[in-house]
Amino acid sequence: MSDSREQVQAFAWSSRVLHWLMAVLILAMLLIGIGMVSTVSDRYLTLVSWHRPIGIALLVLVIVRLVNRLRHRPPALPASLAPVQRFAALASQAVLYGLMVAMPLVGWGMLSAAGYPIVLAGPLQLPPILPHSPHLYAVLREAHTVGAFLLFAVVLLHIAAALYHGLIRRDGVLESMTGG
Repeated sequence: MSDSREQVQAFAWSSRVLHWLMAVLILAMLLIGIGMVSTVSDRYLTLVSWHRPIGIALLVLVIVRLVNRLRHRPPALPASLAPVQRFAALASQAVLYGLMVAMPLVGWGMLSAAGYPIVLAGPLQLPPILPHSPHLYAVLREAHTVGAFLLFAVVLLHIAAALYHGLIRRDGVLESMTGG
């Protein structure tokens, strides 16, 4: 256990806002997705009507977040971090960003292949990005499901790592994103 209270620079304010906004939306999406696959009630259509525009909002936000990350570099990891932990941190960030880009695109492609519109609000719809294809729909649906499970697992690991840094190592990593 370390209580070195290393000086870790905080993320930029814009990075923290985007992180927490996306965290709330991703958790909402995971819960909505669970609700969608576990209900046969009338609520299914309501959940779908939330899932699609939130997914597209997340796609827009991750693009904004990537641009923001280029403009405001993240703070360095603590010098005391073991190489394997440094690798795990960087790899998990890459997987998270990859999934944050891929999941909405796979969902959009899946619905395009099925011939379903992505209704954002009222008459506002997104165009299809793939041709209608039942086979492609089936492949993308499976990919979206596997991606959701992977995203859920990586989010849980991310939360566990944040708590480990905040409560056990006390190395400033958690505070760099909370602003504390």
